[in-house]
Amino acid sequence: MSVCLFFPLDLLSLKFGDMDNLKGLVIRFLLIKSYYKLSVQNWFRLCRIQLLYNHSMQATFNATRIYAPASYSYHCEHVSSLQRYDALLMPSSANDVSRLWEITFINFQIQGFNIEGGQFAYAKDCASFFSPAILMGLIMSLVLLLVLAYALHMLIHLKSLDRHYESKASPAYFAQMKDSDMVDEKEPLRSNGNESYELRSQQFCKVYI
Repeated sequence: MSVCLFFPLDLLSLKFGDMDNLKGLVIRFLLIKSYYKLSVQNWFRLCRIQLLYNHSMQATFNATRIYAPASYSYHCEHVSSLQRYDALLMPSSANDVSRLWEITFINFQIQGFNIEGGQFAYAKDCASFFSPAILMGLIMSLVLLLVLAYALHMLIHLKSLDRHYESKASPAYFAQMKDSDMVDEKEPLRSNGNESYELRSQQFCKVYI
């Protein structure tokens, strides 16, 4: 609010007339326009909102974080004095009757300067890029990436262990014995009282591990 004290205020008034018990309801928006060297352009800022009815001032709210380039408009889904809507409007004084009021603008859009053709210019939205939903999405994505990286690390580690044990183990193979290792067996054959022998060659295999 200190910025608003050093610049002349421009007044934008919305007159609603008589509404129920409110006679001559008027909402005033007090804005300033200032030049910022860093952005090399003019910006406007909403400083205060005043509520008048019954031909007298009833409530004044100081506005916070409501600003945009002077050639733009400002848009916000909710501009309110309630905490659940970020409380962009604050009572001007703790002892002021404004603290007894609750004020909320829905689909709020304002432009105080460089208005052409009676239409709003491109709007600077109050929604931050790092909204709670976006932050939660980024956190969940980071967790999933960490889990995936850990799974890939474990898979590569298991493959390296398999290669390590395969290099230590000797392959099993079967070798056929040479002819010199073969043993001839004689099996007796008996028929009609005559004894004869049949030679049977038996091959052996050895297993090396």
